[in-house]
Amino acid sequence: MEQQEVIKKKPFEFNNTIADQTQFKVATVFEGKCTLSSYNRRDFYKISLITKGTSELLYADRGIKIDKPVLVFTNPLVPYSWEATDGAQIEEGSGFFCVFTEEFLHSGTRMESLQDSSLFKAGGDSVFFLDNSQIEYIYGIFSRMRQEFDSEYVYKYELMRSQVNLIIHEAIKMQPAIAYATPQNAASRITKLFLSLLDKQFPVDSPRFALKLKKAGDYASRLAVHVNHLNAAVQEVTGKSTTTHINEKILSEARSLLTHTDWSVAEIAFSLGFEYASYFNNFFKKHTGYTPLSLRKTL
Repeated sequence: MEQQEVIKKKPFEFNNTIADQTQFKVATVFEGKCTLSSYNRRDFYKISLITKGTSELLYADRGIKIDKPVLVFTNPLVPYSWEATDGAQIEEGSGFFCVFTEEFLHSGTRMESLQDSSLFKAGGDSVFFLDNSQIEYIYGIFSRMRQEFDSEYVYKYELMRSQVNLIIHEAIKMQPAIAYATPQNAASRITKLFLSLLDKQFPVDSPRFALKLKKAGDYASRLAVHVNHLNAAVQEVTGKSTTTHINEKILSEARSLLTHTDWSVAEIAFSLGFEYASYFNNFFKKHTGYTPLSLRKTL
């Protein structure tokens, strides 16, 4: 699975041009021909149904043992790891997963953002242990989605969109798992997930979209921890502050954009989360001794 999960996958090959075909995939666990990693992980939500195996799902400051059939919802901006316990592995043929963008699921409708949904948001209810009837129902939906995915039915993506919504609404009716525990080495885990989340914000690939997470508080919210807790953990483990890590990443990306693109300084400033180009100029000069334009002229 994504982000150090025990299910190791390779990328989906997105060779189609139709939007739905690039915004949704469904596969069985370990399915070779439906593999994952070339898609932009910042954009894709994920629903996993695991029916066999033992593992542990770990977030920044909480974790839960997975030792029975489970339905899990994950957000592309909330880092996690899914690790084997006592050498046990999630087995081949032990379930399904699907990945999709918010655009695919909403498809023009005015629904709440998935990031604000209790199923996907940081610290929300995202893990559901299933009884036999729930397993049968959810497994059946995933099976039908997987079957339709290979079909030539003209409206198959509309059908699969409805089936994903069925899973979401079924989960909303369920009782979420509450047996969370604090993982060992919490500072190390929080730091690791912070750095993973920071890395996922880059590279910046369009001057039209601003950086979403710009300061320590933004990252703390995604990790569902207090900002002071995050700052203390990162400082303890790395010897540098959270803000220093963020600034270093932004400066590195700024140099890259100034060097390898023809974007204007204003466009670069916007893409890196600065409201005004003057703020970006001041930030860049403070940390490098050069203005963005003067650096670009030396290249």
